[in-house]
Amino acid sequence: MDALLDDPTTGIIVCCGSGGVGKTTTSAALALRAAERGRKVVVLTIDPARRLAQSMGIEALDNTPRPVTGVDGTGTLDAMMLDMKRTFDEVVMAQASPEKAQQILANPFYIALSSSFAGTQEYMAMEKLGQLHRESQAAGTYDLIVVDTPPSRSALDFLDAPERLSSFLDGRFIRLMMAPARGPAKLMSAGFSLIVNAMTKILGAQFLKDLQTFVTALDTVFGGFRQRAQQTYSLLQADGTAFLVVAAPEPDAMREAEYFVERLSEDGMPLAGLVVNRASPSPSGALSAEEATTAAERLRTQDATSVAASLLRLHADRVRMVEREGLLRQRFSTAHPQVSTAVVPALAGDVHDLDGLRRVGELLAGGGA
Repeated sequence: MDALLDDPTTGIIVCCGSGGVGKTTTSAALALRAAERGRKVVVLTIDPARRLAQSMGIEALDNTPRPVTGVDGTGTLDAMMLDMKRTFDEVVMAQASPEKAQQILANPFYIALSSSFAGTQEYMAMEKLGQLHRESQAAGTYDLIVVDTPPSRSALDFLDAPERLSSFLDGRFIRLMMAPARGPAKLMSAGFSLIVNAMTKILGAQFLKDLQTFVTALDTVFGGFRQRAQQTYSLLQADGTAFLVVAAPEPDAMREAEYFVERLSEDGMPLAGLVVNRASPSPSGALSAEEATTAAERLRTQDATSVAASLLRLHADRVRMVEREGLLRQRFSTAHPQVSTAVVPALAGDVHDLDGLRRVGELLAGGGA
């Protein structure tokens, strides 16, 4: 892992995987370790929880990078949290005239799209990543961007978001609503007029006017979305980007990790490896689960309240858990022998400060399977 962080050609690290596997902590730990090894780092999280801010000693995170204090070494570390609505607003204000931008920002359909449309969060994550990269290239602000992807149910949401939004913008209904704005008056055929009149009766004149205003704005302002999305997508495929798939030693999470690895491979995304978080540490001693269970049963027959028997059963349970987790990792390695794996053992408590992140970073650097 340190070789990846120290490589000056590594400009973007994307941590991805299913929800609840420790992506945010992994992203923060990698960012801190890279900064303390001399890199100029910004970590972008999409997780709305306050865990990242708290662990980095920042009162709150927003759409602006905030410096993290207490970083050792010569590097720097900033942290930020994606503000989906604000990022969308910034795109509109950058692409439209002030008058047009105000019309769009106040439009109820725009407000709904920018706040809750399926895929908007993932798309805005791509948009913000592109912004950060362009600004860093121009000003030399950062030489490493670490991205904590959205806590999506599907491992494909982050990669599919630009295509999903483009499909919406290219949809038949959207193109129908754009027809009057794009072409001459003759496009307002009798058939189209009938459709509009029927929609007006059903939805109301103001509703339809707001929708038409919004759709017209899509044509003039959001045309650059596809181009920027493709640029960011190409950036993710470039040699300077590294994807880390994060998983937990559980069947569902490992299956999701396998699916994501296969999808990244299909799309030509550079995969750096797999991180398995919260692995159960092996118990001390060479006593097998079967031997511990047999000894516990023997003690129980002599004393039903035997503490030693209870401890032996706990030992057996822990050994079996470690064996199950090891089998899951072995199955993954057999299916994907080219993917290196780092195993991070479960910690005794939650990570809530920089020292905790440093500890996770050390385990990431020294972990292996």
